[in-house]
Amino acid sequence: MSAPIVQGWCPGAHRPMMSGDGLVVRVRPRLARLTKTQALGLCELAARFGNGTIDLTNRANLQLRGVAEGDHQPLLAELAALNLLDPEPGIEIRRNVLVSPLYQTGDLTARLAQELIDRLAELPALPAKFGFAVDTGSERLLTGDSADIRLECGPDGLILRADGAESGRHVSEAEAIDQLLALARWYADICTHDTRRMSRVVAKCDLPSDWQGSKPGPVGKLLPPGTCDLGVFYGAAFGQLPARALQNLIQNSGASALRVTPWRLILLDGGFFVPAPEFVASGTDPLMTTDACPGAPFCPQAQAETREIARALAARVPGTLHVSGCAKGCARMASADITLVGENGRFDLVKQGRVGDEPSQRGLSPETLLTMDFT
Repeated sequence: MSAPIVQGWCPGAHRPMMSGDGLVVRVRPRLARLTKTQALGLCELAARFGNGTIDLTNRANLQLRGVAEGDHQPLLAELAALNLLDPEPGIEIRRNVLVSPLYQTGDLTARLAQELIDRLAELPALPAKFGFAVDTGSERLLTGDSADIRLECGPDGLILRADGAESGRHVSEAEAIDQLLALARWYADICTHDTRRMSRVVAKCDLPSDWQGSKPGPVGKLLPPGTCDLGVFYGAAFGQLPARALQNLIQNSGASALRVTPWRLILLDGGFFVPAPEFVASGTDPLMTTDACPGAPFCPQAQAETREIARALAARVPGTLHVSGCAKGCARMASADITLVGENGRFDLVKQGRVGDEPSQRGLSPETLLTMDFT
């Protein structure tokens, strides 16, 4: 099997990525939130221009798949009309900002995230996947999610922390984004092709003491589907949001907005619980601990179909399950209790590991997997 191609960049709206079923067009919600009008409008666009589903990514972005090349420019015009498109492609590329979804309108998280978005043009040249996390609640919720520079809270107050460092720098709100830009410039001056993420730079280079010394606060538990003070969380199996079902859910729940997370969860802001069989409503549902990429034929690099076997095995695998269509492992970077890696229509099996680790068994057919005991 030939080695999979690692693109080194993520699709955007202005710069989509070709996949097996057409273009993948990514929308980056500002402050992880779409108004009701924007959310309903995006559902319409997914049905009109795409394959009828919206992908929720592990960077809390939304993707339309299956877009024809000839429809790309009309789709951009519709996204612009919904105020879901940055007019400048260079700003869109830089807007990799994760926001903790439990913020209140106008609070510290919202203020810092908005100032960062407003000042993205001041950033130096950075790798395409370089990102930021604004995680300033009483408990940190984004520590397991991809970001290179983090704004967090701790016993000393607001902290700016380089990813990979155990401590950060105490900053005031007034200076926080200035210092974030300074840390980004420090990184840009010393990064190389082999250190394209902050954690790799921190591991190889001495982080100046000015950027250390203040410990961050406690890490919170992963949020489950269910009600909360802001509304209702629903899970999305494999990060897939059926557009028409999502429209109905938003309308029926009375939600005023849709918030997105990097955890395959959506939050219906201001909504109330209604039955929605297309979505996950229980934190004990095994689909919430199952990851699977689109697989064949939707990804041209995938060597096997993934999501049908993932659904079939989810309840039979104790713990976490990852089904990857190829050796890239896009759906899950972390270790899983069971990892299946597609190759020529079959799967290699990795136990207590990740894609790239040595398999314990190779060349398993889907039929064989359905008869195996994973306990």
